Amino acid sequence: MILLFSETKSDYSQYLYPYVIWAVPELGEKPGDLFRQGFLPASPQLDRWYLCRNLRVDLRRFKASSENRRILRKGDGIAMELIARDRFDYTEGRRTAWKAYADARFGPDVMPLERLDRLMRGPVISHLLQFTDRANGREVGTVLMFLEEPAIAYYYYAFYDLEYSARSLGMFMMTAAVDGFARRGFAHFHQGTCYSRRALYKTQFAGIQFFNGFRWSDNLDELKFLLAREEKPVSGHLLEMPEFQEAFYDSAVAKMAAAGHLRVRV
Repeated sequence: MILLFSETKSDYSQYLYPYVIWAVPELGEKPGDLFRQGFLPASPQLDRWYLCRNLRVDLRRFKASSENRRILRKGDGIAMELIARDRFDYTEGRRTAWKAYADARFGPDVMPLERLDRLMRGPVISHLLQFTDRANGREVGTVLMFLEEPAIAYYYYAFYDLEYSARSLGMFMMTAAVDGFARRGFAHFHQGTCYSRRALYKTQFAGIQFFNGFRWSDNLDELKFLLAREEKPVSGHLLEMPEFQEAFYDSAVAKMAAAGHLRVRV
């Protein structure tokens, strides 16, 4: 991959000169190669990626907990079907229903119809998970996904019927997907980013990991440290913080370097 460093706002008084790290795939590289390095897609065409604090479940270590099983029971009677994008009927009714859900959950026009259309035209959506209430045949939820079998399942955008909120439908959909792709023999289930405590619901799976900037970590105390740090004024670089070094890497930058898996050789 080719790395591009896109400069963002600096703070000279704190010696902060931030760069957002983009990746452009090279010939022969698969999307799974970039997912494994901590990147997520930044365009529907999969031609630009961004490095971020994202979450994945190592499905080889996943085993449903009592809480996972409780959530799955709440969705009893709801069927899940995996459909390839080229076999999915992207109707006007589904399109407008997804837009209505996004308006209600994220805010008006955060997900405009044009953006939905771009996603559905691009290779970033290879499959959809369709959830249907068996009792009445009603479609109650859909997940837009990217799959690279058997390495990667990426749970991108989920839309569901808010009338089913009492049955924890959103959590059921994610839990059923994690369980389902583990049974299918996939290696990793990617869930998007985690930059606030509101996203911690994604971590209730055995095998959860997050990308911390230089490695995949399974230490949730480390993740919660990062979330707490963002709730107050931040100055300086994370890796320079003695509290971070002492708590998680024995005060040794060399240990962080040894743990990192990104290498650049010229």
